[in-house]
Amino acid sequence: MKKTGGAAPKAAADAAADRYRAPALDKGLDILEVLADQARGLTRAEIVKAMGLSPSQIYRMLERLVARGYVTRIEGGDRYALTMKLYLLATRHPPLRRLVAKAQPLMDEFAREQRQSCHLVVPEQSIGIIVAQATPNAHFEFRARLGGQIDLLTTGSGLTLLAFQPPHRVVETLGVWGVADAEGRIADVAEHLDAIRAQGSRTEPSGQLVGVTDLSVPVYGHGHEAIGVLTCAYIEHPEDKGTEARERALAALKKVAAELSYPE
Repeated sequence: MKKTGGAAPKAAADAAADRYRAPALDKGLDILEVLADQARGLTRAEIVKAMGLSPSQIYRMLERLVARGYVTRIEGGDRYALTMKLYLLATRHPPLRRLVAKAQPLMDEFAREQRQSCHLVVPEQSIGIIVAQATPNAHFEFRARLGGQIDLLTTGSGLTLLAFQPPHRVVETLGVWGVADAEGRIADVAEHLDAIRAQGSRTEPSGQLVGVTDLSVPVYGHGHEAIGVLTCAYIEHPEDKGTEARERALAALKKVAAELSYPE
């Protein structure tokens, strides 16, 4: 695997970040990030405490976010919470919108025919984001949360996404995505990535749930590198015999991924 220097690029990136600092913008983004973790919102005093700033430093920024529709007042105006505007902006992004629009009916058909749920993951900075999901028509369902964030190096979807990046550029790709110590972390899973690449997919017990088998297949973009991953969190049914049903589900999942991929 190709070695890349880590210290020099990081120092250059830090220098560039310092050079182009925009304190007011940083405060606004910090407010959004703090509120993103709060289901019931926060009071202004709680936001101040969470950010470690004085009330005067965030007052005008908070009011501008309210005026622009990113934040709203709730419970009589005493608390602040995020609106849906960020979500609406994200789903307006044309490439993602096209991918999800094409994927959803195919995923719905897979879920209905295979009686299994599935979800689509795409990379975003240092994580993977679940951008679409489908569940079968049944009395019960298992689903991944839309908008959920996954680790790239400890989940089936993340490892499959990495396995189908160009091997000589995977460390560089992780660096661009903002993963710290990319070279060392890739070295820890290099053999696993090679095995996934050789198989063309990944079938392994879930690292998050007992009794679930993750089936993950890549969705290819230009240059035959993965731009996303389809994963089925496969759950056995009482009438399943051996691995036949699971193999059918994997074949069907590969068919959906092939329809979503760019032609070679």
